[in-house]
Amino acid sequence: MDVIFPALDHLPLAGTLTEPQGQLRGAVVVAPAMGVPRGFYGPFSEFLAEAGLRGHVSASDATMHSWGEQDLAGAIRFLREREPGLPLLLVGHSAGGQLLGLAPDANDVRAALFVAAQSGYWRNWSGAGRLRMLFYWTVLFPSITRALGYLPLKRLTGGGEDVPPRVALEWSEWGRHPDYVLSYARRKDGARGYQGFAGRIRAYALTDDSYAPRAAVQALLDFYPSASRELRSIDPASLGVGSIRHFGFFQRRFRETLWSEARSWLVAQASAQVAA
Repeated sequence: MDVIFPALDHLPLAGTLTEPQGQLRGAVVVAPAMGVPRGFYGPFSEFLAEAGLRGHVSASDATMHSWGEQDLAGAIRFLREREPGLPLLLVGHSAGGQLLGLAPDANDVRAALFVAAQSGYWRNWSGAGRLRMLFYWTVLFPSITRALGYLPLKRLTGGGEDVPPRVALEWSEWGRHPDYVLSYARRKDGARGYQGFAGRIRAYALTDDSYAPRAAVQALLDFYPSASRELRSIDPASLGVGSIRHFGFFQRRFRETLWSEARSWLVAQASAQVAA
């Protein structure tokens, strides 16, 4: 069902709350990638709900840093207050994993599953991909954003939603900096949210994902040094498919493979907290 909840700055945000039919085992915030509508994650959230995991999807339209500090934080607080006795978990796709450390209550999250979540610094890519990312961050995204007043991500990628100007320009600034989001976090509070996150993280890197190569996924994991971290590299051939890429993980065809593995891991993390 659709819900309205407040960001920490009290602006109203829309989300989708997926209710399990049976016993509740945990509450999961599903944090989306840049410009991806929350409905994209609906089938995956419903799949989690079948195992007793209540799912909630949040989205942002302000700045990159407020997406974490205000909006993602609001989603975390909304589920924590709605289900105070349940373990709180997070699934972060791309930007959804990058910004967890900006949320003031990040340590309320017991465990986080990152899907194609990466540090966007351009040198984390190699070959032609490195040149492409450098062009995006230094030329294409800033110039087109300033010219149009927004970033037309829908036209540039063939999907997703257009991005507000402050988001696009901050995103581009981070992509030019070796520390990416930490370049902002260190100016604000010394990156305590990243340094101090003590939960568990499992990160998925898809070997055919040009937007999140393994080196960039590993670089993001390194932002969370106090966490118990695991990187899972998935080759499409190992699943008998030709491709997965940046968005494929959330397609229904992976219900019995990637989805099942991810759900089992989330349930195990929730159960471990209850047993502790």
